[in-house]
Amino acid sequence: MAKVSVYNMDGKEVESINLDDAVFGVEVNEHLVHMAVVQQLANNRQGTQKAKTRSEVRGGGRKPWRQKGTGHARQGSIRAPQWTGGGVVFAPTPRDYSFKLNKKEKRAALKSALTSRVLENKIVVVDELKMDEIKTKTFANVMNNLNVDKALVVLADNDKNVVASAKNIPSIKTASTETINVYDILKYNTLVLTKDAVKNIQEVYA
Repeated sequence: MAKVSVYNMDGKEVESINLDDAVFGVEVNEHLVHMAVVQQLANNRQGTQKAKTRSEVRGGGRKPWRQKGTGHARQGSIRAPQWTGGGVVFAPTPRDYSFKLNKKEKRAALKSALTSRVLENKIVVVDELKMDEIKTKTFANVMNNLNVDKALVVLADNDKNVVASAKNIPSIKTASTETINVYDILKYNTLVLTKDAVKNIQEVYA
């Protein structure tokens, strides 16, 4: 079992906890992690790109000149791809890029991502994150106390004051234990978890 320190909001170590190997100590499967990231990025794509082929461009119904005898190369339409204003050869059309990953694969990928953060010492556990008011400066000070800059902050419950306080900091993203994903875990330099969030994650994924 990996043992990590627990800090308070002032950045002082208050205790240490053991992380469950079933979640934070699995064998890292890089292929599944890669697939999970590709899936999330693919599912986020709108797929609404569109260009017109030669059959869809307005005009070009008449042959521009006769087939032979002009000295020009033969042409059938002024909307062919080689003409200015012509159609696109292999024009993109709207499509759905999303694909499915099995539930077990998703869970394994998430566990692998969490384990990689533990192995790289890029995980910080906080005893609690509570704020009496919405104050960006206060939240930024907490992150400075924890020596964290670009971080994903995972909360056990959706504390509105904490979420709103972190919203204006570009390098910080907040998430609940139900919404964490592989892409965000890997995108940010540090994973900051509250003690309750660690408990919830272990209960769900162990």
